[in-house]
Amino acid sequence: MSPVTVTFLMLVFLESFKLSFCARNHNVTCIQSERQALLRFKQHLKDPSNRLSSWTKSGDCCRWDGIICSNVSGLVIELHLGSSRGTRKLGGKLNPALLDLKHLTYLDLSDNDFRQTQIPTWFWNMSSNLYYFNISRNQFQGNIPDLLTRTQPSVLIDLSCNNFTGSLPLLSSNMTAIDFSFNFLSGSMSHFLCHKLNESMKLEILNLGHNLLSGEIPESWKKWSRLVGIKLCDNNFSGKIPGSMGALTLLQSLHGRNNFVVGEIPSSLRHCSELVTVDFGSNQLSGDIPGWMGERLPKLIILSLHSNKFTGTLPEQLCALSYLQILDLSHNNLVSEIPSCINNLSAMNSGNKSDDKIFYRTSKGSFFEDILVVMKGRVVNYDTTLKLVKTMDLSDNNLSGEIPEEVTNLAGPQSLNFSHNHLVGRIPYNIGATTSLECFDLSTNNLSGEIPLTISDLSFLSHLNLSYNKFTGKIPSGTQLQSLNAYSFLGTKLFGPPLSESSTDVRFGIGSGVPKNREDQDKVDWFFLTAELGFLSGFFGAVFLLMLCKSGRSVHFQYVDETGHSLGRIIRKYILK
Repeated sequence: MSPVTVTFLMLVFLESFKLSFCARNHNVTCIQSERQALLRFKQHLKDPSNRLSSWTKSGDCCRWDGIICSNVSGLVIELHLGSSRGTRKLGGKLNPALLDLKHLTYLDLSDNDFRQTQIPTWFWNMSSNLYYFNISRNQFQGNIPDLLTRTQPSVLIDLSCNNFTGSLPLLSSNMTAIDFSFNFLSGSMSHFLCHKLNESMKLEILNLGHNLLSGEIPESWKKWSRLVGIKLCDNNFSGKIPGSMGALTLLQSLHGRNNFVVGEIPSSLRHCSELVTVDFGSNQLSGDIPGWMGERLPKLIILSLHSNKFTGTLPEQLCALSYLQILDLSHNNLVSEIPSCINNLSAMNSGNKSDDKIFYRTSKGSFFEDILVVMKGRVVNYDTTLKLVKTMDLSDNNLSGEIPEEVTNLAGPQSLNFSHNHLVGRIPYNIGATTSLECFDLSTNNLSGEIPLTISDLSFLSHLNLSYNKFTGKIPSGTQLQSLNAYSFLGTKLFGPPLSESSTDVRFGIGSGVPKNREDQDKVDWFFLTAELGFLSGFFGAVFLLMLCKSGRSVHFQYVDETGHSLGRIIRKYILK
């Protein structure tokens, strides 16, 4: 998720990278004044792994590691000093000798360690001549100045995973992509979004996620018509989803999870027919889940609306989403049955393809998508392997009726979670046909009968929870079933390994610690309370350590217990504020 994977903006410079590294002209030599400038810049850097050993007084700087010169003039045009995995990071101070590189257009200082350095004014001024400026995953701090003066026709800026504070800067209309995520930026985004309303913006990627931004999301999106990806997640935004977002007809990725957004999903979003990802989990949205999402957003791969206040039925129109791979509608108040047309989700009917990335093309390259998914009781962030992930989570609603037999036609999902509903009847007999299942959770329903023998055919199954149901009989034999934890069968009348050989209510803890029905689960269970207190003490101990290192925090907060939706918000907004 290395620190690279927490970043929404992961642009691949298909043009510049290939040309820069594959087309060096060894007939040109660097300019003397620029070699001296680079040596002065090196003097103030800490280089524990001696990465810059090729930078010598007598050398040709056009052949130095990390330096790209013009094939014609020999002038330095690109500086690649980002740290890669396995190399020790650069540190020290930023020397104004860089100002002598008059033709520099590309600067990458990402993933280094400049120890909470305040960026000097001259450095920001120099960046106005760059078309690529990446200082992400450092510990730079201070305010980001307005970025209105950009001499290049198309600019990409990545300032993510630092300690920047203050309000959002104003932007030049020449910006193509910006990533300000994982900082401590605060205040409203109104001035940022509404500046020069009559001026059309070229911005295609906007990532403001994981900050402390607040206020309503403004209704001023029409001038941002070129946007392909928007990420506003993990802030303090309130108000409604702006209807003007419907003017973003090129939009493919929309993330707004973990805020305080209210109201219904605006019908204007039906015009955003290119959408591949819609992620507004962990908000306070209400009303019905619109049926038009299944009809007007045919390219959807990811639909995540968990932990809101949606009511009404589970729309059958969603079954028309043939590309859908991740559906998370958990923790709402949906009241219908699971539709039998579920087997029409054809992307979930097939196995995984070799292309394991979901990415979107912009005018300057591509970026990779990422999403949080609850898998095996953990919230995990998937990015570079996202195309391989197929899950359906309808847990913690008020769904009723039986599990449709058509579920067994879904051979692709790794996870099916229908827990904490009011489902009745039996587990479909041919459940063994869901061959990719690794996680299957039916806990806390009113399901009954015996466990189908075909469940033993699920060779990848490693997480099964059938607890708090009315199941009876012997647990089918199968290596993966007998290796499961006995907690998977709490509150049932199942028997056999990993339980005892005799039929009895499966109970653990002291006295009547296991609830007999859904209502009883609201009472205190001291066995699990003790376990949770142990988890919390360990968790907050880890938080203390992570507070010491911002880059470490951005990685490890992706892996939390499934209670982490609310707990993570408390930590982010109060403890780390």
